[in-house]
Amino acid sequence: MREGYEGTGPGAITPDGCAVELYARLPVRDEPDIVAAAVPPGARVLELGCGVGRMTHPLLARGFEVTAVDESAEMLERVRGARTIRGPIETLDLAERFDVVLLASFLVHAGDAGVRRGMLDVCRSHVVDGGCVLIQREGEDYHTNLPRERVDPGGFTVRMVSAEPVGDGVNSVRAEYEFPDAVWTQTFLARPLTRDQFETALGEASLRVDRYLTEDGTWVRAVPAA
Repeated sequence: MREGYEGTGPGAITPDGCAVELYARLPVRDEPDIVAAAVPPGARVLELGCGVGRMTHPLLARGFEVTAVDESAEMLERVRGARTIRGPIETLDLAERFDVVLLASFLVHAGDAGVRRGMLDVCRSHVVDGGCVLIQREGEDYHTNLPRERVDPGGFTVRMVSAEPVGDGVNSVRAEYEFPDAVWTQTFLARPLTRDQFETALGEASLRVDRYLTEDGTWVRAVPAA
């Protein structure tokens, strides 16, 4: 387990505290629709941090060609129909480029600024000229509106319990997922980023915001900087 990361509950837990069985249960929401509306039909997509394929499978069903990357073999075992690659995102080098690079799951908020920069550099080096990078950001109150709880229509409860500062602008975040038959927890490091800080980080990786895809600014379409 990585320092600062922890997960509890049934089944395999990845080095960053993610429970494989939990992520296999989480429902798909509007993320695939947001992606599909922002990119050309049938685009070649590089999905960084695919997990169990929660977004991979709906994108495949919409006709996209997906290369799915994750460092967890247990996660990748759940992915069907896509080319899969196991390895850390921040050092990926496939020597090929894609129409779309997808960096979801708030990965841009990595606690380690060097890892974040590595991820964004990988996004830039793997997107074609004229292509785009789609990034999912945390909401503005992600670290401050705490504790908070949401009862999912699927019959489980998500609790964001706390976000405690641990130095260098990083918080230790604790989440709980309560199902009728099981409970999982996850503790992870996350770095809050204002919109200006986020856009600066993109610029450092030779990317720029093309447009924000959602009213709350949590989904962003970025393109290679001129």
